[in-house]
Amino acid sequence: MYKQVLDPFHGSLALTAIFAALPLLTLFVLLGVLRLAAWKASVVALVVAVVVAVAIYPMPIGQALLSGTEGAAFGFFPIMWIVINAIWIYNLTVRTGHFDVLRRSFAAVSPDPRIQAIIIAFCFGSLLEALAGFGAPVAICAVMLVALGMSPILAASLALIADTAPVAFGAIGVPITTLGTVSGLPVDQLGAMVGRQTPVLALFVPFVLVGVVGGRRGIAKVWPAALTAGLVFGIAQFVASNFISIPLTDIIASLASAGGVVLLLRVWHPADVEATGGAGVRSASLSGSVAGGAVGHGLGEESDDAGLRGAGEPTLATTTMNDTSGRVDDAHIHDPRGEVVKAYAPYGIIIAIFGITQIPALKAALDATTHKFAWPGLHLFSSAGKPQSSVMFTFNWLAAAGTMLLIAGILTAIVLKVSPGQALRTYWETLVELKFAILTVMVVLALAYVMNASGQTSTLGKWMAGAGGLFALLSPILGWLGVAVTGSDTSSNSLFGALQVAAAKGAGLNPLLMAAGNSSGGVIGKMISPQNLAIGASAVGLAGREGDIFRKVLPWTLLFLVGACVLVYLQSTPVLSWMVLH
Repeated sequence: MYKQVLDPFHGSLALTAIFAALPLLTLFVLLGVLRLAAWKASVVALVVAVVVAVAIYPMPIGQALLSGTEGAAFGFFPIMWIVINAIWIYNLTVRTGHFDVLRRSFAAVSPDPRIQAIIIAFCFGSLLEALAGFGAPVAICAVMLVALGMSPILAASLALIADTAPVAFGAIGVPITTLGTVSGLPVDQLGAMVGRQTPVLALFVPFVLVGVVGGRRGIAKVWPAALTAGLVFGIAQFVASNFISIPLTDIIASLASAGGVVLLLRVWHPADVEATGGAGVRSASLSGSVAGGAVGHGLGEESDDAGLRGAGEPTLATTTMNDTSGRVDDAHIHDPRGEVVKAYAPYGIIIAIFGITQIPALKAALDATTHKFAWPGLHLFSSAGKPQSSVMFTFNWLAAAGTMLLIAGILTAIVLKVSPGQALRTYWETLVELKFAILTVMVVLALAYVMNASGQTSTLGKWMAGAGGLFALLSPILGWLGVAVTGSDTSSNSLFGALQVAAAKGAGLNPLLMAAGNSSGGVIGKMISPQNLAIGASAVGLAGREGDIFRKVLPWTLLFLVGACVLVYLQSTPVLSWMVLH
């Protein structure tokens, strides 16, 4: 048994906070300064957390290690269980060539690159974030934009900037689920509160995308499309997160936004339509290494180039940027309607499955298969002497979002006529591509659980609560910093979720608001994280030029961060308190 003591070092909270911060400082320095692979940095930080828990806090080593194993298990299930099956579905579409069909379908919507930036980077990227997350939207959308004729740096920058507003609800709501688990707050309330913050960001993102492509003149000419995309997405995200379903939030918002822009283009077009090159548009043979290899690389993978490519098939970067011989011009390819339907089918299947499982009777039947149990051997009590809820592990093997995606993948294989053997081989290759991503997430969650269980997180939170009401300004910055370093809103929430709650209680602020502020601020840091920059650069063949992309997106992440800080602070005051869930 272990009861938390928050000031074990000479009874001083401030001195204890220095030791409690060591695991996070270790992680940040190894990742951000020394640029060590994410999984290696996480392992070192985990070791530091265990040492601090045992040497500084009176936590038995057995309890510390057991806390880490529970966190690692949670990192695999349900978190990476979602990512694995989502990427598998994507890889199936790549195998059959239907992803190229999908790309050509998007290109047919409008020849204007400003509109394409909205449709592909914002709308479709949000859908990919909703289904997979973890870098897949950046890699896939960047390659699609390059294939449509944009410069590599521009394409990567657009994909990074766009991958912000949907991140909080990405991977079927995993960041929110994780935040609820580590903070002890209700998941539905957290999702609803985040859904009252990120829609404000969503309103401005399409305008930034258009401005990056076409400057002020572009915004002046294409503002109706930008306004439609951002407004519809924001409204849909708010409605879905507050009244429909947290896992479906970004799916609904992305499809609604895309539908709104498509409908607008039926009655309106920019007066100065800019084409991306007509017949000169390049085509790219997209390989599974986009989502698998790039995601793995972004999470610290030291990957090879084998992965999901067929024998003799070139790497993604080679195909898009360097392979000038035998390039196929697909600007005028007209895919049969049946093939287009098949290209969209996987996403329709996913939406249908998640929609059906919201039917009360079926939802109750699925929930009946859920098993909750105390983690074996783990006995933790808070500083107040109350049992910690984190010792309970939920194994919802059938109702889990990842299992729903597995079922969707099986149906996708049937619709796309993928043989069982090929589907299984693709699944195995997906696991191989994601091996370091899986390891990284499991270790980061183990780190978070050890820090939370020992009291390190609560010590930091209680110490930071000394900022009083001004802590509301710091809340989004913590989330932004966490994602900027780890590349994941899920990881940031796991590291700082409990800290936000502890600090909020000490400062007399709303814990729900501060926890939500962590997630909302975190999404803004996604575009400058070393992992995501590496994903964007490697996807378009610019490995080693991450600094060029960083300089292009830095002003926007800082501008959005200031906006998030102001929003959360005003929500903590009577000015915008009406937006806060009570």
